[in-house]
Amino acid sequence: MAERPLMKLTTTVLDAPSAEDLAAFYERLLGWTRREKEPDWVLLAPPEGGHWLAFQDEPAYVRPVWPAGPGDQQMSVHLDIKVDDLEAAVEYAVSVGATLPDFQPQDDVRVLLDPAGHPFCFYLS
Repeated sequence: MAERPLMKLTTTVLDAPSAEDLAAFYERLLGWTRREKEPDWVLLAPPEGGHWLAFQDEPAYVRPVWPAGPGDQQMSVHLDIKVDDLEAAVEYAVSVGATLPDFQPQDDVRVLLDPAGHPFCFYLS
């Protein structure tokens, strides 16, 4: 087996019908800053540094279903976001455009959907 070269995960990329619209939602939600913007690509970074979040236009994007049933479009990734007040975080997220589904699998976690339908989870720190 070859020696593993240096690797560092730097960015998670979410496809969306509109990278601009989804990036604007996460800017409001997380308070992050735009680092790059192209016609079909937006990159956000946290002010304190760390892992970045990018968004790209995908004309063939199919919104996932939560919770998914047989034959439904499955989610392929979700974001976990640590919060210090679960109910306040949910209230804020909904006020900036998130949706709170009826189905919640745990009492101490809240699954929400961003405007493109990507699930993300708030959990207590």
